[in-house]
Amino acid sequence: MEANVFRFRDAPAAPDPVLETGPVVFGSQPVPLVLDNGSFQARAGWACPGPDPGPEPRLQFRAVCARGRGGARGAAGPQVGNALGSLEPLRWMLRSPFDRNVPVNLELQELLLDYSFQHLGVSSQGCVDHPIVLTEAVCNPLYSRQMMSELLFECYRIPKVAYGIDGLFSFYHNMPKNSLSSGLIISSGYQCTHILPILEGRLDARNCKRINLGGSQAAGYLQRLLQLKYPGHLAAVTLSRTEEILREHSYIAEDYSAELQKWRCPDYYENSVHKMQLPFSSRLLGSTLTAEGKQGRRQQQLRRLQELNARRREEKLQLDQERLDRLLCVQELLEDGHMDQFHKALMELNMDSPEELQSYIQKLSSAVEQAKQKILQAEASLEVDVVDSKPETPDLEQLEPSLEEVESMNDFEPLFSEEAPEVEKPVTTVQPVFNLAAYHQLFVGTERIRAPEIIFQPSLIGEEQAGLAETLQYVLDRYPKDVQETLVQNVFLTGGNVMYPGMKARVEKELLEMRPFQSSFQVQLASNPVLDAWYGARDWALDHLEDSGAWVTRKDYEEKGGEYLKEHCASNIYVPIRLPKQASRASEAQAPSRGLGASGSGTGEQT
Repeated sequence: MEANVFRFRDAPAAPDPVLETGPVVFGSQPVPLVLDNGSFQARAGWACPGPDPGPEPRLQFRAVCARGRGGARGAAGPQVGNALGSLEPLRWMLRSPFDRNVPVNLELQELLLDYSFQHLGVSSQGCVDHPIVLTEAVCNPLYSRQMMSELLFECYRIPKVAYGIDGLFSFYHNMPKNSLSSGLIISSGYQCTHILPILEGRLDARNCKRINLGGSQAAGYLQRLLQLKYPGHLAAVTLSRTEEILREHSYIAEDYSAELQKWRCPDYYENSVHKMQLPFSSRLLGSTLTAEGKQGRRQQQLRRLQELNARRREEKLQLDQERLDRLLCVQELLEDGHMDQFHKALMELNMDSPEELQSYIQKLSSAVEQAKQKILQAEASLEVDVVDSKPETPDLEQLEPSLEEVESMNDFEPLFSEEAPEVEKPVTTVQPVFNLAAYHQLFVGTERIRAPEIIFQPSLIGEEQAGLAETLQYVLDRYPKDVQETLVQNVFLTGGNVMYPGMKARVEKELLEMRPFQSSFQVQLASNPVLDAWYGARDWALDHLEDSGAWVTRKDYEEKGGEYLKEHCASNIYVPIRLPKQASRASEAQAPSRGLGASGSGTGEQT
């Protein structure tokens, strides 16, 4: 294989195994369940106490669901996550419970939770008897948390739940334990990017900002770029393949303009371009079959269709014959005088009278006879086709010319000697040199840096938003100089959309440009930007398992409502619902009378 040629995996997701039973209790406390409810991928697992809490989350699947292929509306239920296999054939059917990063569809969210609990081996009957740690969006709307609490407490009857932010859980996992760290979290996910200031271990929700750009918009932009570049492969440039290119072949340029200038150099382009090989078949160049071969294949397909029709006729004939035999048995009951059994059989057949039975028998008998005749005719036609398809062997004795014919042919030979045709020479057909594999290659050059650049320059896709650097500057400007100095000493990058090579260097370059001369700062990348949110939620669950001040219990839910939240180091800020005070009935009754009195006095003054 030539250099810089990469093949698409195009491997469907493997179905998740169903665990027989999970860990039930540890001591007196049930083992918590940790659910990282992401808009791109959901991750679920057990927070097992002990020196070895366990490896990666046992369950990771795409947070989408769809009705199974080929399943009727009432037959097969919807499939979830990895059970869907390849997503491209079902792309138009995929549904997600999220609107950007906020869950809004209760029914689809219930499907994701059912899938998680079933595959994790939850063994409790009629309920999920485990505490649950669940991630939610930054500044999650109250109606979304109320919907989620209602689903967990009413449908699954869990004992308690704790809500937290995925970026703060990742920050909790990577920072030293028992330390009130301050810093600036840049959490970039599939749908949006957040900048979260942390002051002494708590989120400053009033100054956090969101950019409505993430991996989803970058993948869509890359797909449009490649489809415009290769209109002949429009259907082959799927969203799954562009996500693979974005994940494994893209990078963040430290200086975008300078990097584009490098790509203008032919040598740099040749060494840096990635050639993505699309699947292809050599049959696309045209069929090499001769006319006789095509005719034979056509006859074979015709014969196969005839056999299929004959098989269907035989099956229908067998069903009609069984139905006719049953009707004849019912008619024999009438002839033998068994009237009770006859009337009972008529009711089962949904018939009213013997005349109706007789007419149905006649119709069915004629249909059976016609079907038998058609089968006989089809068999006869098949035999004729087989006989006709045999090559005829010519009679060699008739082909041998007589001596008189040879002499007569020799007499005429001088007359046509000048116009005798030359012996035809075999014509060598020149096949054009065409590399089919090269035709099915996507040359991904500047697209490697243009797609992820939209986080820093949203104007590339026509979005009227501030980029990551401008938003970072805006957040820092809302604090005094000493607080700014504290925040930039711990800039933390997390989320699946910060895994591009060069992301850390680009953020350091942007901070160097916006910070004062000779000021210091430090940028840290999460050890595992994708899974650290789940790891942090697991660590938090084990550290606060017996802390009643961090969990929302069923009693709290019933007394204070589904939107209630107990704050902790990785949670949102709880803002209760403030309803407008209703006016008392006495004041409402006095208001119309005052209005009438004022209007009466006005009319008196006019007169």
